[in-house]
Amino acid sequence: MTRVVLVTGAAGGIGAAVAARFARLGDRVLITDLPGPALDALAERLQVSAYAADLRTPGSCRAVVDWAVASAGGLDVLVNVAGVWREGPTELTSEDDFDLVMGVNFKALYFLSAAAIPHLRDRSGLIVNLSSDAGIQGNTGAALYCASKGAVSLFTKALALELAGDVRVLAVCPGDVKTPMLAFQAERYGGGDPEAYYQRLLSGYPQGARARFIEPDEVASLIEYLARPEAAAITGALLSIDFGYSAGK
Repeated sequence: MTRVVLVTGAAGGIGAAVAARFARLGDRVLITDLPGPALDALAERLQVSAYAADLRTPGSCRAVVDWAVASAGGLDVLVNVAGVWREGPTELTSEDDFDLVMGVNFKALYFLSAAAIPHLRDRSGLIVNLSSDAGIQGNTGAALYCASKGAVSLFTKALALELAGDVRVLAVCPGDVKTPMLAFQAERYGGGDPEAYYQRLLSGYPQGARARFIEPDEVASLIEYLARPEAAAITGALLSIDFGYSAGK
């Protein structure tokens, strides 16, 4: 049966990979992100419908879900990928950065899920949230990002209990993924040496000299598996995909 899959943050690396995975399976994929050429290009490449929106208000979240349901006649899977990164000392965090990170990483995800729940209930659907290794452990210099992803992780568990028997709710927790967001991190916070920034990140992985960044399609593959019928017993889980980075030291 063809499923209806709504993917947020679709213009980014992971979101685009998720949309492509489900589109290849023949599912009805709908995508959303901020307006711009990346969203338009993905919609054209995958031949899917797109809705440009800033998701940081409950009204815009409802509008996206209403559009998806009106376009496709229902909703089976919501994949909340949209996210932004800021780092630096907590005492130097601006209110604008706080509102941006919490608004995109958590508030949008929360109200998209809220708007989607009635439609997902009708089809015994699935919500997959993008958390992070930073949503299950502290990362030095990234307290704000950790706060946003920690909220995603516990929200996922609580919502899975709330919707048990009706809708499955999961979170995928990647480590560092080779995406435009990672490139942004390196350019903005790399002190003029993005390569040194990348090497500092990789040095934290247990593989040592063999460490590499995760590919977006590796994350998308996990999400696609979680949407299969054989994954029906998995709900309320935080699933790490991080080369063991969060396993301990």
